[in-house]
Amino acid sequence: MKIVVLCGGLSPERDVSISSGTRIAKTLKQNGHQIVLVDMYFGLENWQGSLDDIFDNPPPLNDMLISEQEPDLEEIRSMRRIDTGCDFGDRVIEVCQMADIVFMGLHGQCGEDGKVQAAFDLLGIRYTGSGFLGSAVAMDKDMTKQIIAQHQIRTAAWKTYSCRKVSAEAVLRDLTLPLVVKPDNSGSSIGVSIVHSEDDLKKALKTVARDSEYVVIEQYIKGREIQVGVLDGKALPSIEIIPKDSFYDYKNKYQAGAATEITPAPIPAEAEERVGHISEKVFNLLRLDVYSRADFIYDENGEFWFLEINTLPGMTPTSLVPQEAAAAGYSYGDLCEKIIEVSMRKYNQ
Repeated sequence: MKIVVLCGGLSPERDVSISSGTRIAKTLKQNGHQIVLVDMYFGLENWQGSLDDIFDNPPPLNDMLISEQEPDLEEIRSMRRIDTGCDFGDRVIEVCQMADIVFMGLHGQCGEDGKVQAAFDLLGIRYTGSGFLGSAVAMDKDMTKQIIAQHQIRTAAWKTYSCRKVSAEAVLRDLTLPLVVKPDNSGSSIGVSIVHSEDDLKKALKTVARDSEYVVIEQYIKGREIQVGVLDGKALPSIEIIPKDSFYDYKNKYQAGAATEITPAPIPAEAEERVGHISEKVFNLLRLDVYSRADFIYDENGEFWFLEINTLPGMTPTSLVPQEAAAAGYSYGDLCEKIIEVSMRKYNQ
């Protein structure tokens, strides 16, 4: 197949996305596909070849390490030489239209929020993963919690505020410390803080306001971090995350050795089955497709508390869904092929 692996983009998660995309591209190339790896924001501006034979003579695949800090987006903007007037870089749409399918290696606001999916639907471009509606809803943490709370799925008490109007004093009239502060529409734990004091809360609100219009603040639930992938509508074995320092933030997610990850999670069989069913239920409620990863807290009473769900979970060397898939018998290459197979099914139907 001719496959474009789309990654990067103008998102705080672009480094993670490029790491995912590079690994996907290399694996699919080894599997015999014709692969073009494209950074959505820069496109092909640094490649001098012709689109006519790009799948025979693609740009080289380069490894990328993920920094401990998210990228400076203003610096990224200043580096683009060809201004296309939009988030799609040079010849991105054209090369995607030439592909049999686009493998979505994007993460975060640029690519996981449904906008790219909607554009591709209008242009007749086939792509992997969920459609625009499920992607948009799942990216909005407040909307997701509103939906799942109506279906007897346990989630921490929360309030959503406009970053322009919120104050620490107002939050503490509604909720009690400790609290979790997070942007309404971001991933990879970017901007997330666990706060234990009013001063910490004020600092966390300022951090979120730099990049987000709305902030979700929820009661902190003490417990173990359990995450569950869903592939083709069925739950994969769960994974427990034990950060060696702090909580499972951006640094601990992507730096090798920063967290201990155990799959299947060491929880009772009944709990494993239960959290799998919850993950599948959320997947279906939000009208997701192909694959996802749901995040939970497993408390001391044996209850699962839903946190959020990711429609394009990471595929980096330290990512969780590939580890869960391996526990279910899928190699990394098998997982990539399965994602393509299930994604193509909806187009063939």
